[in-house]
Amino acid sequence: MTSAQRLRFWLIGFAAFAVLLYVLRGVLLPFVAGMAIAYFLDPVAGRLERMGLSRLMATTLITLVFFLFLVVAGVLLVPVIQNQVVRFATHVPEYVNAVIHQLSPLIHDVMKRLNVGDIQNLRSSASGYAGTVVSWLLGVLRHVLTGGLAVVNVLSLLFITPVVTFYFLRDWHHLVDRMNAWLPRADAETIREQFREIDRTLAGFVRGQAIVCLVLGTIYAIGLTVVGVDLGLLIGLGAGLLSFIPYFGTLSGLVVAVAVAFAQTGDWPLPAMAVAVFVVGSQIEGNFLTPKLVGDRICLHPVWIMFALLAGGALVGFVGILLAVPVAAVAGVLVRFALKRYLASSLYEGPLERDDIGATRSRGNPMSESPSNPAPEP
Repeated sequence: MTSAQRLRFWLIGFAAFAVLLYVLRGVLLPFVAGMAIAYFLDPVAGRLERMGLSRLMATTLITLVFFLFLVVAGVLLVPVIQNQVVRFATHVPEYVNAVIHQLSPLIHDVMKRLNVGDIQNLRSSASGYAGTVVSWLLGVLRHVLTGGLAVVNVLSLLFITPVVTFYFLRDWHHLVDRMNAWLPRADAETIREQFREIDRTLAGFVRGQAIVCLVLGTIYAIGLTVVGVDLGLLIGLGAGLLSFIPYFGTLSGLVVAVAVAFAQTGDWPLPAMAVAVFVVGSQIEGNFLTPKLVGDRICLHPVWIMFALLAGGALVGFVGILLAVPVAAVAGVLVRFALKRYLASSLYEGPLERDDIGATRSRGNPMSESPSNPAPEP
């Protein structure tokens, strides 16, 4: 099989996989979630095996503890979040009046400086941009919901995902060995090297960043609740969860917390305390959490991660969000590999002339002599 035929084979296989993923996106959510959880917990299973437990016993123990932790966390957090939401909703009119009272001098001062035409243009421009932004956000949200949770309901996540996680975690090494046996023999080592790089990138980001998000969410939730911000628990946990997207979680949580704090009191001390909570959290993340848990293993640019998450959510829904980071890691590794091969090829260096070839050979063999200057006879 020639190089062109091999390339055609892999491109056709990738296209078929992409089409199958798009067609089955409505039922893939519990399976993708189970695979992601199994990948996340595989190092723990390996450590328990080294301690003397069988793979089956380690898998059973890890799966039970993990999902029991999720159930207990949900049972404890849902009532608290519900109470905060209800309390916030009942005080919304007071918050709106407080904000209007604080901003009314500024609004009157701006209105005095503008004429009627400027005000109308400003209103029309603002309404147009707001409509565009809202329609885009609603479109992304519609794709996420219809592509995931609207088709595969919560019950499927509760009952199918633990089963998928158990079997993937139990058979993880067997699956890896089976895939390794299917690799083309001529390029097997090269493919293994790229898979090791992909695993290193994913392990550094998914496992490390997941722990960072959990710790940040706890810090933000406790801090905002202690200083007295309404919905502090919900805002803090949401900011920690969205920290999976670099910089987005902290910035969005900061903006929402400051807005809620200002609406709550109509003054600046509480928003300043909310800012202090996020400053402390970001300092802990930058100086301790990320260097210790993630380090320099990511090899994924934050902009590339943001694009992958938004594109995955818009194209495939919630399943696309789950697959975005692995696909981005694979694409990043393959692009770096292709760039490395390109820099070492004649496409980058250009074709060697005859004189260049002779000079290269002479430099490679110092004892070689030019035909025009033959070596003297002994």
